[in-house]
Amino acid sequence: MPRTRPNVLWICTDQQRHDTIRSLGNPHINTPCIDSLVGQGVAFTQAYAQSPVCTPSRAAFMTGRYPRTTKCRQNGQALPPNEKLVSRLFADAGYTCGLGGKLHLATCANGVVEARIDDGYSVFHWSHHPQPDWPENAYTQWLNAKGTSWEELYGGASTDYIKHGVPEEYNQTTWCAERAIEFIHEQNGAPWFFSYNCFAPHHPFDPPEEFLARYNPDDMPLPKAKPGELKTKTTYQQLDGKFSHNDPGGYDITKMTDRDKREVTAAYYAMVELIDKQVGRMVNALRETGQLENTIVIFMSDHGEMLGDHGVYLKGPHFYDEAVRVPLIFSWKDRFATDLRADCLMELIDIAPTLLEAANIEIPETIQGRSLMPILLGQADASHHRDYVFSEYYNAWTHKHSYGSMLRTHEEKIVVYHGTDQGELYDLDNDPDEFVNLWNTPEHANRKLRLMKACFDASVFTMDPSPPRLGQF
Repeated sequence: MPRTRPNVLWICTDQQRHDTIRSLGNPHINTPCIDSLVGQGVAFTQAYAQSPVCTPSRAAFMTGRYPRTTKCRQNGQALPPNEKLVSRLFADAGYTCGLGGKLHLATCANGVVEARIDDGYSVFHWSHHPQPDWPENAYTQWLNAKGTSWEELYGGASTDYIKHGVPEEYNQTTWCAERAIEFIHEQNGAPWFFSYNCFAPHHPFDPPEEFLARYNPDDMPLPKAKPGELKTKTTYQQLDGKFSHNDPGGYDITKMTDRDKREVTAAYYAMVELIDKQVGRMVNALRETGQLENTIVIFMSDHGEMLGDHGVYLKGPHFYDEAVRVPLIFSWKDRFATDLRADCLMELIDIAPTLLEAANIEIPETIQGRSLMPILLGQADASHHRDYVFSEYYNAWTHKHSYGSMLRTHEEKIVVYHGTDQGELYDLDNDPDEFVNLWNTPEHANRKLRLMKACFDASVFTMDPSPPRLGQF
């Protein structure tokens, strides 16, 4: 490893599916800048979030620990004070740490401003989402300083399901990049760590009008679904197959036409393309300041988006790959392997120990993730890292009394909904799109029992490897 510790530019989007990158197989979307990162780095094509909703997932990958371990298991639930974020560990090691956008490791509902935790960020431009729900929203303040406002710029409804959002120049996605670029230019040679956390492509589906115009809905694919498939699925999916839960952006899915669905996909892709442009701007800032050679760039998302697949939009207690599989790319010029598609199973908690090892910072024994450095350096088989991935959901959204655990291998997936007789079982070799639920199929009873035990074992193995001493929180 080099004597000079690398900088870290950690780009994390919100609610972006794994299949939204052109160079990784989606011909309908334009992502030239992310494609360039793929060519210059390692793309993990089987990266899985530890929860299908924001806060538990973010707490997990920012600590390298599972949701059940951090006790941060619901959206907006505060991270306990004994947990250490990787940004805090970098700050303790002498890094200057900055953030632009969302953190979401404490509640910010009902007008409450997200409370600062011991996050390690000395530069903190907080904007949970673009809407001006709090005067403390740094994005709102930026717009006001420019003599405008989100209300003035937001275009409103374009169709029944999509909106024309704020133009590119004033968009929150752009603002987050401005904060990162400003931070990059301000550094004086000391190592740094920056988190770019935009709100897009999270719903509502509202790209700038000029980006939406680049996507013809007629060219968009329809969501993946099979007639009658919801009859074999859980009540949670049957509920969301009728309504996209009682979210402010929810709507009656049963009334959507094929044209409506294609328009939503077009809007979602347009939001991703706006992100892509900002990725290019940030990488160019690294290049212009001579810092690209000593900066690790990560591109990822916290969880996915159903986007109409299986008759469901948005998110919830669902463990389809669309909900828990995300893009993940590492790039470090002249250090990491290039143009490598690593199809090993990996979990987002593996990011924290990877970064710590790359920066020669001691990895605490409390961290449960496994470093990816051997794969990134081309010293290990990129087809194997974990035998399975594990994800969990604890009554975390609007569905009441929904507790789920998922275990997935390359060949099989099981989802157990605790306290019920419901679940999902998929033969991924023969049914990679997860259409046919084998949970109640008698001929697969032995497979179900075997995987239920494996899922239970996985839940036990996620226990805290270093629990607090008696009397500690």
